[in-house]
Amino acid sequence: MKISFDFEKPLADLQQQIEKVKQVEDKNKLDMSATITELENKLETTRHEIYANLTGWQKVQISRHPERPYTLQYLELMCDDFIELHGDRTVGDDKAIVGGFGTINGQTAMFIGHQKGKNTKDRQYRNFGMPNPEGYRKALRLMKLAEKFNKPVITLIDTPGAFPGLEAEERGQGEAIARNLLEMSVLKVPIICVIIGEGASGGALGIAIGDKVMMLENSWYSVISPENCSTILWKTWENKERAAEVLKLTSTEMYKNKLIDGVIKEPLGGAHQDPVAMAATLKKQLLKDLKILKEKNVDELVTDRINKFCAMGVVIED
Repeated sequence: MKISFDFEKPLADLQQQIEKVKQVEDKNKLDMSATITELENKLETTRHEIYANLTGWQKVQISRHPERPYTLQYLELMCDDFIELHGDRTVGDDKAIVGGFGTINGQTAMFIGHQKGKNTKDRQYRNFGMPNPEGYRKALRLMKLAEKFNKPVITLIDTPGAFPGLEAEERGQGEAIARNLLEMSVLKVPIICVIIGEGASGGALGIAIGDKVMMLENSWYSVISPENCSTILWKTWENKERAAEVLKLTSTEMYKNKLIDGVIKEPLGGAHQDPVAMAATLKKQLLKDLKILKEKNVDELVTDRINKFCAMGVVIED
């Protein structure tokens, strides 16, 4: 099992003990199977205890794991085939958002998602998963294409936020995101949105208006990151753990507050521990939701979608 974070140190210590006992066993030709079994049982118990009681900040850390599967890896594992489409037909092709038609168990859908990159060079190429306005306009173009051919839209969200550069603002970053919110709310095909990692601010929301909005177990979804929230409230990043708790950004809290429609369980320790199993679980959920949504007529689909989002955050005074 891959160990990456401070809170996983007890697991690393137990794994090290197991390796040492095995080395002693091999070197001295002793039977230490009982000790090894005891340590392995303790490791499994500790593993379940740690991951069953993660704090908000610890889940944020897992969501950012560099080996966590990104959109293109999920598409490779889930789709029978995938044809990527490029460009917004105005400015260029934003590499931070990928999209195209794919088939999943023989059903064609338009897949759109953020893409971060697996290494330094790739992350720079993908702008660290932070889209420019042309990324959101490309996403909207592909959604309209899906609507034209009556195909459902599936979006995978994983971004630290929309790109905050001056050039992005000059090209209409806010307008591009706002336009997507408007158009997605009335799109005449089923839309399923899944937060697979980070879901930060308008950068995430720009492709997250759907009939079903789901979150992976160790993802987060919030108007602001814990670090930036801490900086604004306390003038320092040092309170990011406290900010993560106050923001209620975990999948559990989001579901409890009725801001998402469900939580998709991850392999123990996070999606990066077993991407194949995670993709299989995600695929099963997508197929289940697609079957339900396809049974609705267009008017019912759009009305239910609008009503769902209009009901969020409403305060009724006596």
